[in-house]
Amino acid sequence: MKLPPVVLASFTTAAVMLTAAPAPITSSAAPYPKDAKATIERLDPALDALLAADVVIEHLASGFNWSEGPIWVPAQGALLFSDVPENRVYRWKDGEGISVFLEPSGFTGTQYNGRERGSNGLTLDPAGRLTLCQHGDRRVARLAADGKSFETVVDRFEGSRFSSPNDLCFDRAGNLFFTDPPYGLPGDLKQEIPFQGVFRLGTDGQLTVIARELHRPNGVALSVDEKTVYVASSEGQEPWIKAYALNADGTVASSRIFFDGSALMKQGRRGAFDGLKVDEHGNVWTTGPGGVLILSPEGKHLGSILTGRATANCAFGDADHMTFYMTADEALLRVRTKVKGAGR
Repeated sequence: MKLPPVVLASFTTAAVMLTAAPAPITSSAAPYPKDAKATIERLDPALDALLAADVVIEHLASGFNWSEGPIWVPAQGALLFSDVPENRVYRWKDGEGISVFLEPSGFTGTQYNGRERGSNGLTLDPAGRLTLCQHGDRRVARLAADGKSFETVVDRFEGSRFSSPNDLCFDRAGNLFFTDPPYGLPGDLKQEIPFQGVFRLGTDGQLTVIARELHRPNGVALSVDEKTVYVASSEGQEPWIKAYALNADGTVASSRIFFDGSALMKQGRRGAFDGLKVDEHGNVWTTGPGGVLILSPEGKHLGSILTGRATANCAFGDADHMTFYMTADEALLRVRTKVKGAGR
């Protein structure tokens, strides 16, 4: 079914009006147009095995304040993603366009003194339940069975509240990894945990620290064999991806800088390292300076999807897991790949 250029689908999980959006939400109709700003930069022939030479970067929707945290939901055949300042989760489905899936998404209180109150990173737990990093409520939560309320997964470390959990992923066993920078911490509240942490919540309920030395840990993803956890650092003085080798019990064996983006930052490319995903061959697809960088398993920069915008996060999706979705500031983009995504 084709839709008109502007789509505000009538079905929502919570009945809300799109009155607070910074601009009209527009949803493109199929066939989806080529994005006017985005191009592909090819730095290594190996990229040809990942992205076809004639591939088109499609523009699916726009008008968001700051789009973030996409996750493909197989049960719905749809993509969910956050708009952090607007405290919403949106839903995009081929042939139906954009609708509001959840509001509020990250702050359920009455007064918030800040600008990043909503949900950020989204994922599915092993049972397929939507799990959210909630800035305003300062916790990792899951959507309850009623589709409107939330259940706390974790909100404290050693009795102290998190600042604003940002991104997250589960391993196949159900252990949860997440980051906790202060981006969503309200201005009238003090940080309780004295570091910006990367955490692991085990299936046994034990919460441990993966890393505490990063000033702004952001995106997090696991390698295909789940022996390495990648963490994006969005601190301006630390523009890199770190790799943490894991022991069998989930503790850290060693760490290293997997990719240093300092040279790209010096070129004036927009955006910092943020969300990241891994494909079936171990390549790392990470948002960063210029858009999305595609890195080999050894950390070699193969090329970039230059989105023309600061780009927050990304996810593989569709039934074959061979479409790469990007939340790029005000826009939602996608590109077909020649490789499948790994994990969620």
